[in-house]
Amino acid sequence: MAANVNPNPFTTRPEIDGTFGVVTSTHWIATAVGMGILERGGNAFDAAVATAFTLQIVEPHLNGPGGDVPIILCDVKKAKPEIICGQGPAPAGATIAHYKSEGLDMVPGTGLLAACIPGMFDSWMMLLRDYGTMKLAEVLTPAISYAQNGHPLVERAEATIKTVEKLFREHWTTSATVYLPNGKVPEAGTLFTNKTLAATYTRVLKEAESAGGDRVAQIEKARKVWSQGFVAEAIDRFCRTQDVMDTSGRAHKGVLTGDDMAKWQATLDTPLTYDYGRYTVCKASWSQGPVTLQQLALLKGFNLDGMDVVGPDFIHLVVECSKLAYADREKFYGDPNFVEVPFETLLSDAYNAERRKLVTDKASLELRPGSVEGFGALVKLKTGAKLVAGMGAGEPTVGRMGEVIGDTVHFDIVDKAGNMVTATPSGGWLQSSPVIPELGFCLGTRGQMFWLEEGHPASLAPGKRPRTTLSPTMALRDGEAYLAWGSPGGDQQDQWITQFFLRHVHAKMNLQEAIDAPAWHSEHFPISFWPRTARPGVLQVEKRVPKETRDELSRRGHIIEVEPEWSEGRLTAASKDGPRRKAAANPRGMQGYAAGR
Repeated sequence: MAANVNPNPFTTRPEIDGTFGVVTSTHWIATAVGMGILERGGNAFDAAVATAFTLQIVEPHLNGPGGDVPIILCDVKKAKPEIICGQGPAPAGATIAHYKSEGLDMVPGTGLLAACIPGMFDSWMMLLRDYGTMKLAEVLTPAISYAQNGHPLVERAEATIKTVEKLFREHWTTSATVYLPNGKVPEAGTLFTNKTLAATYTRVLKEAESAGGDRVAQIEKARKVWSQGFVAEAIDRFCRTQDVMDTSGRAHKGVLTGDDMAKWQATLDTPLTYDYGRYTVCKASWSQGPVTLQQLALLKGFNLDGMDVVGPDFIHLVVECSKLAYADREKFYGDPNFVEVPFETLLSDAYNAERRKLVTDKASLELRPGSVEGFGALVKLKTGAKLVAGMGAGEPTVGRMGEVIGDTVHFDIVDKAGNMVTATPSGGWLQSSPVIPELGFCLGTRGQMFWLEEGHPASLAPGKRPRTTLSPTMALRDGEAYLAWGSPGGDQQDQWITQFFLRHVHAKMNLQEAIDAPAWHSEHFPISFWPRTARPGVLQVEKRVPKETRDELSRRGHIIEVEPEWSEGRLTAASKDGPRRKAAANPRGMQGYAAGR
């Protein structure tokens, strides 16, 4: 065991340990729903779908039906990780020329112009159909019940509604109908309902069951109802007829159509992987996820075993490597269906041996992407932007602007058979876009991640997937699926994901210890969300990071900003170790819980 690890460490809660199965998520109700599915004989994939739909209801400020999701899974029958791509692409009408004609130089962070095709629903249907065992009613009923009968509103949901209350009253009046019941901001702890959304899912279920008793036939009918039926029709009508205020300070109509929705379905992808000692870490190639792999490729050249994980040497090394990896993200990453991303080079020993030479004992204050001949493009760094107050939010992360006003959810599940799934559903937050009145939910804003300049790998184009920040992770150990983990938090996801993994692997911390440990994040690189600004050299650390560490990091040139003691990330994790099933959840935010036996 590493020297810095207390043999009897304090954790905020126990690491869940059993043999039957585990569920961990960012909300206790969703965890309980998922565990209930396992108890009733469902597998991990059935539980995932029920958990996901419940998270839409109980964390509406963090995800919604109009959002998107990457899902990494390992079915014991196939014994290999796979990815379901639930990231809807840009609509056919989403061209750079159209946005420029609207007088825009950036895709707005809120409103209808930032909407991609909603990818979440079809992804869950694909997972349920191809890997699950239960009928749609069994996994959808808990979410419908919580939407219809109410759930205790969490404190952050109340706070988020307060940030957009004026916007709802003056511009997004359809949102006010749902989120300002009786004309008031609902108080935390009160039972909150969304009866219109309950009616939407009830109608989807009823029409699905009209296909007869066959499970697959019902699922296929539900997919069609969503993408070609009343849901798509309502979305099409809203985008065509409504001028919606957004972060540009002006109102715009959307470009998403029913035809866009009818032509898209979720797809099955192969993970991008990197071998790190005994571990093979798996990520989605169309997301920012490969920055975790790039960080590991750089860090492999340092001896991290036994290092103090809250000491200045460890934090400095991890932060400086993250800066290099994220700089490459800015230059090279885009939808692999549209642009070739040189991942083979970016993850190669030779490339990283050269990049590693840039890591010194001083903090870098520059954005320093690598060079791969024939690939990539640079964008101009923005270090300041005027925010249009009260126009909703893209996805500010924990610590930014002093509060959480938009984020994401996450869950990890392992069942008795050893099936494993990890997912980071997001988008369609209540503060992203106005509620479509017939449906009770709003559209997502993932399109804000595109650039409106030609020639960049992440430039906007119809049918192209945005470079999403959503980044669940799975790792094999000695060739077998071992660990599933992730965190909400936009651009910072792959910093916290990497920190967790390094603490677990090099400091031998268990899942809960690795989550509870003091954390940090760099704001050195451009954020993926409007207004796309960067804060070179800024390193935000939890106050629990020792003062002597903070002082030494400052001496090395980091611009230290001390954040509250429990403020960095909302990680959850689950593992499979022989017959054992383990899980852990984050105390930060006071919502996440793990369950299992």
